[in-house]
Amino acid sequence: MHIIEISTTDTYALRLAVLRENTPTTNVSFPEDDWPGVTHLGVVDLAGAIVATSSWVPRECAEHPGRRGVQLRGMATSKDLQSNGVGGLLLEAGVQRHTEAGFELMWAKARDAAMGFYLRHHCEVLGEGFIEDATQLPHHIVVRHLRS
Repeated sequence: MHIIEISTTDTYALRLAVLRENTPTTNVSFPEDDWPGVTHLGVVDLAGAIVATSSWVPRECAEHPGRRGVQLRGMATSKDLQSNGVGGLLLEAGVQRHTEAGFELMWAKARDAAMGFYLRHHCEVLGEGFIEDATQLPHHIVVRHLRS
């Protein structure tokens, strides 16, 4: 498996299958998808199929004003490969890339159901939880400091 840059539309199939399953919406596009500086990364298996996706949006985190932040959005791993390290591989590649580019922190609106994943990858939970509008599922803001 290897990590490549992918297009916005390359993220849609996994976003739909993983992030929109049993939610009130099937909309898989994000307003930020095509902003300048946004990067979409994917994990490609040996057959050439995209098995995990993530989108990285240069954006300040409200809880850490003045710090150069990148928001992780649309993190999705094929259901048959979840809990096998594929998502972690993708997250760490994105973190490395953005650390090298001078970002100071990575943040995300993380589903509570995925909180263990984010905690294993050195994220801290900030503030109170909330129900995310599109999914109607509980979330928390998580942050990972990229530079001391």
